[in-house]
Amino acid sequence: MTSAGVTRRRVMGAGLGACAAALAGCSGGSGPVRRLRLATGPEGGPYNAFGQALAQAVAASGCGIEIVPVSTAASVNNLRKLDDGSVELALAMADAAEDAVLGRESFPRPASVTALARVYVNYTHLLVPADGPVRSVKDLVGRPVASGAAGSGVQVVAERVLQEAGLSGGPTPARQRPLGLAASVSALREGTVDALFWSGGVPTPALAGLARELPLRFLPLDGYVDALRERYAPVYTAVTLPAGAYGLAEPVGTIGVGNYLLARADLPQSPVRELLQVVFERWRDLLREVTAGARLEPRFAISTGEVPLHPGAVAYYRSVYG
Repeated sequence: MTSAGVTRRRVMGAGLGACAAALAGCSGGSGPVRRLRLATGPEGGPYNAFGQALAQAVAASGCGIEIVPVSTAASVNNLRKLDDGSVELALAMADAAEDAVLGRESFPRPASVTALARVYVNYTHLLVPADGPVRSVKDLVGRPVASGAAGSGVQVVAERVLQEAGLSGGPTPARQRPLGLAASVSALREGTVDALFWSGGVPTPALAGLARELPLRFLPLDGYVDALRERYAPVYTAVTLPAGAYGLAEPVGTIGVGNYLLARADLPQSPVRELLQVVFERWRDLLREVTAGARLEPRFAISTGEVPLHPGAVAYYRSVYG
């Protein structure tokens, strides 16, 4: 196995659970600044917010790196940019990242992708008007559905849920419309779609705003978790939209998908270690931009499934946590 292929198991075997003192500081100094482009997502979305917050945190740290956020369509698009070398770093959902590493579905061959950290979990939202006839995924037969922008991770999970429900292909599929979050919200408000898929933190501000304008029903999706895990491995988990979020009277079970901070395998170790130091020092500020109540801990961060940890990430976790 190459150093790029070091996985969570090997890091855990090195004694990750024994926390030690954090590194004293970035090694920036007077040397040249290394500029790293970070593929994020559309402006106004959570990936873009995370990327902007990370760029500010890195700039304030005095490290010898500069993060330049790049607006994109999000996960699938980001992974392609990472693979072709047009960016050095990217954010992506775990399911799309595993597809890239395995050369599956949207990726005709394995991509040059490594993980730095699993940073937080996305919650899959499926919204419909509360006064409408749709009460389950199967009720979407033949109906228009906003299923995420082309090249987004939302589109990946929406397609897989609809496929498991028998509504992708066949004589009467749901009619998927590739819309980003802002366009999806407008379409549901205007009645040009009957449902909206979204994958993000809780609460997502655009959906919270819509819930204040329009009575909504959030459909449970946790019944699809086992089937998705069986087909695509355990990147999918059962999570809960909590009571109180979006005005929900009761919790709603749904599908959780991790989000990874990723890098090209050929990125040197030094900037990776410096970047991770900032991420772990400033995680509260970074996650405040995207999801409420989340924490970033080493055992969580190294859980990147089939996506190998970058050797610089392995070196960082070992040097800091034993």
